[in-house]
Amino acid sequence: MNGPHDLGGQMGFGPVAPEKDEPYFHGEWEKRALGVTLCSGAMGGWNIDESRHARESLHPADYYASSYYEIWIKALEMLLERHNFVTARDLAAGDAVDSAAEPKRVLKAENVPAVLAKGGPCDRPVAAPARFAVGQHVRTRNVHPTGHTRLPRYARGKEGIIDAVRQGFVFPDSNAHGQGENPQWVYTVVFSAGELWGEGADPALEVSIDAWESYLEPA
Repeated sequence: MNGPHDLGGQMGFGPVAPEKDEPYFHGEWEKRALGVTLCSGAMGGWNIDESRHARESLHPADYYASSYYEIWIKALEMLLERHNFVTARDLAAGDAVDSAAEPKRVLKAENVPAVLAKGGPCDRPVAAPARFAVGQHVRTRNVHPTGHTRLPRYARGKEGIIDAVRQGFVFPDSNAHGQGENPQWVYTVVFSAGELWGEGADPALEVSIDAWESYLEPA
């Protein structure tokens, strides 16, 4: 979807101003927000792609007015309510008022290091051979799906060159909506700045994205 998160090439937001020596967390509550989000995800009610889609589904005014971890918590509330782990009455009361669904699993403190070390690998085998090869010219599809996608808006309908053939990965566009993992080949595609941004772009600049196979067509 063309949500508020998809800011590449958008004007009016001012320059990017990286914070020098930025800390991992700007407040103690951010540590807890991260912990609660990870523990909730470990219950098995949703996957990482549905979690990402929940964040990008926030109303733009709400999204832009929120800090990074505020976005995480607002999306988490949406997911917990959607999967019947909390109700609107629970959230309003700040406590468990209604009965809730049983989680598939509970992440205990002593298991956190091992779970974080394992991560959540999304690589999967793909039966069909890769459709594209290194050096091949491709064009991204000019699509505007209403659901989740990892194809940036600024890179749609653009011509680039396959820089690397990766491997099969879960297709986020379907996985975010409970429609299966449907793994596809993923490619690193390189675009010139001029192709993406047009006249006046830095001629020395290139941008690469990782694109699932169904995002691409032969150029």
